[in-house]
Amino acid sequence: MGSGLPAHVEESDLISYGLLGLISAIERFDPGREIKFETFAITRIKGSIIDELRSLDWVPRSVRAKAREIERMNAKLEHELHRAPTDQEMATALEMTVDDFQASLLDTIQDPQAPDPAHAMDQTETKDRLADAIARLPEREKLVIALYYYENLTLREIGEVLGVTESRVSQLHTKAVLRLKSRLQTDILEGAG
Repeated sequence: MGSGLPAHVEESDLISYGLLGLISAIERFDPGREIKFETFAITRIKGSIIDELRSLDWVPRSVRAKAREIERMNAKLEHELHRAPTDQEMATALEMTVDDFQASLLDTIQDPQAPDPAHAMDQTETKDRLADAIARLPEREKLVIALYYYENLTLREIGEVLGVTESRVSQLHTKAVLRLKSRLQTDILEGAG
């Protein structure tokens, strides 16, 4: 889960967050339900890591303080000069070199192209849950899902492959989709509970 996260997120921290999820899974697991502990625990562990990552402040305090200082100085100089200050004027007012000022600006600008780590982890978790739910489908429903969504076959073509009518394939597809929705909803509720 550490891939794609900023370098300042330590692997040991991820392990600690995951352990919190594992403890929660142990406390809340119901052996009477028809779900493997591993499946239940993985959801809890990933959820715990994602929750902790969301609670972290991705912009260090020093960078945020520097951004506020630059904004205040920019507003002050704009007011005094009745125009936008130059980089040199800003650097002088902030008592730094132009290069340091420009580097500070780069540090404080959010990169809209940078992936949001929490969002990336959410997507990975959803894909994992979906793959797990598909793996638990009855064989024929799993085959219909694979042929329809991954091989892009039509319902008629799937019927020919399976030797059944198009309407039977449609029924299998509908049952599979309903089963997947139900399983994913259950996983989400268990993750929130």
